[in-house]
This record gives sequence, structure tokens and C-alpha cells, in this order.
Amino acid sequence: MDYREAGVDVEAGRAFVDRISTMVKRTHRPEVLGGIGGFSGLFQLPSGYQEPILVSGTDGVGTKLKLAHTLKCHNTVGIDLVAMCVNDVLTCGAEPLFFLDYVATGHLEPEQLAQVVDGIAQGCELAGCALLGGETAEMPGFYQADEYDLAGFSVGIVEKSKILDASQVQTGDIAIALPSTGVHSNGFSLVRKIVSDHSYAWSDRPDLLEGKTLGEVLLTPTQIYVKPILAALKSGIPIHGMAHITGGGLPENLPRCLQPNQTVEIDPSGWEILPIFHWLAAEGNVSPRDMFHTFNMGVGFVVIVSPDQAEKTIQFLREQGINASTLGTVIPGEGQLVGLPT
Repeated sequence: MDYREAGVDVEAGRAFVDRISTMVKRTHRPEVLGGIGGFSGLFQLPSGYQEPILVSGTDGVGTKLKLAHTLKCHNTVGIDLVAMCVNDVLTCGAEPLFFLDYVATGHLEPEQLAQVVDGIAQGCELAGCALLGGETAEMPGFYQADEYDLAGFSVGIVEKSKILDASQVQTGDIAIALPSTGVHSNGFSLVRKIVSDHSYAWSDRPDLLEGKTLGEVLLTPTQIYVKPILAALKSGIPIHGMAHITGGGLPENLPRCLQPNQTVEIDPSGWEILPIFHWLAAEGNVSPRDMFHTFNMGVGFVVIVSPDQAEKTIQFLREQGINASTLGTVIPGEGQLVGLPT
């Protein structure tokens, strides 16, 4: 008996690393030292910082992977994985430098996992960070043979004097919504229950979705906001705060970038609630409160600026391809948002 008979193919693992090396290399920045295959990844800090602060973030994709497994579509969830980490790192004003992934599977399927890594590489390119390394674990008996799980983390950098935190946010500031591309990577346990309980197929095309299948819409990857936001900061736009709208939606994530005595009065007409959210609410008979506490509802990221910078910021983001709009105004309060549908 050998390791292969126990379910772990070491040779296939080596071949897989060779296969993905080109994908990894295309994400490399000048600061990357060494190549793929070492015990660790080496990265030289960029020059020009007086007091560089490293910022880290980690996350996974969650049960959205169940949909990818079912539809055998594996080239988008890697983008989700990167997005969930780099968007978090971005909120304090940091530039993501590099990303590492962890892929665990019951049986290494080279074609399947090559698609996953290609998506991770795409996400890194969209975020401007290097895919510095990773780990692929073959774990027979722990995962189903055709399933995998994903986790990852990103490290970024910001000048200490330019760190964004709640202290910069002032009453009267304007919250600006950056649209999501859909459900992103949160709330999929509820999504799957709604679809399952009503015996829908992922290939169904509800009228609300304008000809697209449920699978196509729900597998749309999470938007990566790094490049337009960094461009705004580098242009001199004084952003006071930022929030990545993930699990818990606006009610739980937006207050995280506010001071304890602040909240936001939301203008519900300020952005478009995407058709997929209307469909989920109707089919699942989900209350508006639960929808807003579970999903991003069309807002994937929020920036907060002074009133005199609001229009300039919106226009700049639109020039970057982000259809930004006014979300609301910072007012005195205890963190519970005002004006959301209940």
C-alpha cells in the first residue's frame, strides 16, 4: 500500500503546481522575490513610505461554492475569494500587496482546480496584488471527491498618517454607494434554501432576471473596488471612511466605519436594488428587514466624504466605471441606520 492507494496522488499535485505556475507569475509585482515552489513567499516592501503599516484580511467564499460545484463552473469563485479579502483591506485606505490561497479537496482534479486558480489570478490582477503563494490540500474522506473549499488572505500597506478610521467621519458627511454586481458571496445558505424549497433549477430563467438563468446571475463574481478607490485617494479626494458591505448587509457593516454617536440616514431611492434581490424576497417571502440584514441589496461598498466633495467623488468614480450614487447622510445616532425599509 502507498499514499496514492490511500487517496493522495503526490505526483498529480506536483503536476498541478507546474500547471498553475504561469497563472501565478502573471500576477507578480516588481516587489515579489523568488518564484513558485518554495516554502514561503518573499515580498519586498514598496519604497516611498515614511511609516508603512501592514494591513491584513482573510475570508472564504462560503456556500456559494455549492452552486459552483453543482454547475461545474469554477472560474469565478476565485475572483470572489480575492474580492472578499482585498475589499476589506481597502477600507482603511490600504493598497493590497499580495494574496495567498488555501484550497482543500477530497480528490485533486487538475482541470477543475486550474479553473479555480485562474479565477484567483484574475482577482489578483483586478486588485493589482501578487498571488504570492498558496496551499493545495488533498484530503480524501474529509471532503467529497468532487468538492473543494477555499480560503485566503491578503496583506496590504498604508502610510500610518493616512489610515482611515471612524475618527475622520463628521456629522453631515455624505455616504456614497458603489453598486454591487449581485449577491456577491454572502447569504447563499438562504439563497439555496429558497431555490430548493420551491423546486427551482439553476437553469431556470425567471422573468425578473431578463433572460438570464439563476445560475448565471448568482455566480456573478464579487466586484473588486480596489483600483477605482485607490485612484480616488491618489487624486487627492479626501475620503473620511469606507465600508465593505458583506454578511449582515448595510445595517451591520456601515456602522463599522462610523463613530459610536453617529449613524446614517439612508435615502432608499438613492440606488438600484437589483432584480435578483426582488426575486429572492418574493419567492422566499423574506421580509425587507431580513433582506437588508442578509444581503448587500445592490450596494457593495460605501465611501464617506464631506458634503463639498460628494459630487466630485461621484463623478470621479463614474469616470472609473463605477456608477456611484448618494446613499445617505451621516447624522447623530447610536449606529442603527435610519430610513431602511422594515
